[in-house]
Amino acid sequence: MVKRLGEKMLEYDTVSKEQLREALARQRLHGGRLGHNLVALGYISEDQLDSFFKRTPPALESVAESGLNLDFIADLALKHLVFMGEFRLGDLALRLGLPTSILDDAIELLRNQKLVEVRSATQFIKSSFNFVATELGKQRAGELMEVCRYLGPAPVVLEDYREMVENQSIRNIMVSDEVVRTAFAEIVISEDLLHRLGPAVSSGAPIFIYGPPGNGKTTIAETIGQILPETIYIPYALYVGGQIVSLFDPVNHIPVARDTSLDADDFDRRWVEIKRPVVVTGGELTLRMLDLEFNTISKYYEAPLQLKSNNGLFILDDFGRQQMDPQQLLNRWIINLDRQIDFMSMHTGMKFEVPFDQLVIFATNLEPKKLVDEAFLRRIRYKIKIEHPSEGSYREIFRRVCAKQSIPFQEELIDYLIEHWYRHHDMPLNACHPRDLVNHLIDMARYHNRTPGLTREEIDQACENYFVTL
Repeated sequence: MVKRLGEKMLEYDTVSKEQLREALARQRLHGGRLGHNLVALGYISEDQLDSFFKRTPPALESVAESGLNLDFIADLALKHLVFMGEFRLGDLALRLGLPTSILDDAIELLRNQKLVEVRSATQFIKSSFNFVATELGKQRAGELMEVCRYLGPAPVVLEDYREMVENQSIRNIMVSDEVVRTAFAEIVISEDLLHRLGPAVSSGAPIFIYGPPGNGKTTIAETIGQILPETIYIPYALYVGGQIVSLFDPVNHIPVARDTSLDADDFDRRWVEIKRPVVVTGGELTLRMLDLEFNTISKYYEAPLQLKSNNGLFILDDFGRQQMDPQQLLNRWIINLDRQIDFMSMHTGMKFEVPFDQLVIFATNLEPKKLVDEAFLRRIRYKIKIEHPSEGSYREIFRRVCAKQSIPFQEELIDYLIEHWYRHHDMPLNACHPRDLVNHLIDMARYHNRTPGLTREEIDQACENYFVTL
């Protein structure tokens, strides 16, 4: 894919072959990202960086370019066509994401092995031939299903996946102050915090968000996911060491509408264009969920969460409350965060390296220094504390919550709430309190079949039901 991507870049006359080779040599020698090396060498500008790497995976022209072998493609095709019944090459191409020119070779191989035969044809061209599996082909497909039950598009080899992740790196994104402010417009947030969050997101480096519970750490982390620009391409599945790893996950990956200007043979359809992923996990996370999971029934692997979040955002919420000791997670990820690589192991004993390219956010309400050691904190570039809101911010949050629920906002009643509950009981203001108290008001109004509103009596009742006081 490196060669095909390079050729695709050169079609746009952005750089010459010599310049591209020089940038790649610099990358091998000094590290860094290909795009940033091209900028550093003066071949493209920062403004051109995003568009330079925004390339659709080029269409395959041969079996060799896919990185797969013809026997594997033929076996995968045979498993598909048994469930398709009578089919044409075009139908099979849609299911496997491969061009008909490659599938033509695979079908010819199956025909020579007496596994597939022509049932009928409307013209004397192969595209009109209707094929069907023979009894021998059905028997062979059954044997293949016992080895691996994967029935998705053809997988992408690991080398091509690494190259694509590199080109779409989260560290190549450009985030402006305007974009950050727009994303956080619906949230009451201080100017100082905005100034700190913007560079942190733009860097692509890990972020540690901590502070007292109920003050918006999770909301801030999820809002950052809205800031991530553009779309990326991921393969439906990977092919590693003769095994298939399913990567595309409809829960965590949101496909975008395909560019209708592209014909089916203009791009590699083994890849799907998605929004940059936002993967959120919390107290349910275990170490096992960070490794490849082999399904003993389907006989192929499911990618772990951090692999699914490559080129996107990984939010580890409620850090420290997982079903494992925090130090175990830190030991598992300390190299990942330092070198942006991860290591996967298969049940066969084979180990291989994959990219670890995501913006990782750790969110916790526990004291950081009691939770993690200094070596780990050193690898987290940004540590951002979310404090209790000021009284002014608290009032603004309450006003917005009331407006959203169509409840008339009365400043004097908020004065009463703060004086008679927070100050009297020496309680801190929390950003989540206005939402929760208003929900109590709505519950009471629904029960009594009346319109919700703000009165001293209702505020007192809501607070009595919500707060734990001595």
